[in-house]
Amino acid sequence: MNNKKTKFEIKDLDLYYGDFQALKKVGIDIYEREITALIGPSGCGKSTFLRTLNRMNDLIPGTRIKGQVKFDNKDIYDKDTDVIGLRKKVGMVFQKPNPFPKSIYDNITFGPRIHGIREKNRLDEITESTLKEVGLWNEVKDRLNKSALGLSGGQQQRLCIARCLAVEPEVLLMDEPTSALDPVATSRIEALLQDLAKKYTIVIVTHNMQQAGRVSGYTSFFLTGEIIETGLTEKIFSVPENKKTEEYISGRFG
Repeated sequence: MNNKKTKFEIKDLDLYYGDFQALKKVGIDIYEREITALIGPSGCGKSTFLRTLNRMNDLIPGTRIKGQVKFDNKDIYDKDTDVIGLRKKVGMVFQKPNPFPKSIYDNITFGPRIHGIREKNRLDEITESTLKEVGLWNEVKDRLNKSALGLSGGQQQRLCIARCLAVEPEVLLMDEPTSALDPVATSRIEALLQDLAKKYTIVIVTHNMQQAGRVSGYTSFFLTGEIIETGLTEKIFSVPENKKTEEYISGRFG
């Protein structure tokens, strides 16, 4: 019996882009303070599903959704949902590091300022604490007013994670956050994720089976818009129930 607290509860989720059905009857529980990996071949619906969790698909014209996406027991697709408030709680980190063309300091304080924090002392505190949280403070503390674009790829990605953390989210959605990084930067991000999972719920899309095996507690295998299998990572990687899962994990397709 699983006694973990459910953060997201998804039932019978269908998503259409115009006439194309990208997700079919997706159902999954995402647990608090756990890393859930979404795996599967390209174009199978992983990133689409990830974007349903903070309503980023709303920005794509012609998107229609049926089913239920509950976050802390409230359906986020209800008419009265505060989408800006939702995206504050459910932050997103993209595949390619995307720092703003501003200073490191301005990147971190951008979100807090939007949410009404103006006091310099408070913004300084947020900058220091979030940069420490992602292990970047000692590397950048003497260049906070320099452009974030001068950082290496791995540093930029950690900065983007810090920028997310600055608005105090509860969930981090990560769409292949290490695919543009070298192996050293990748292993730093993986170590960081395991550290952050003590405090945040993390959902990560990854093409890298080894990465899913290393960092996640739970894994969901997507194929052509459906979840074929979901459960404990250890179980899915060692004794998958579905033959398609086994074939994908062992590299026979995808």
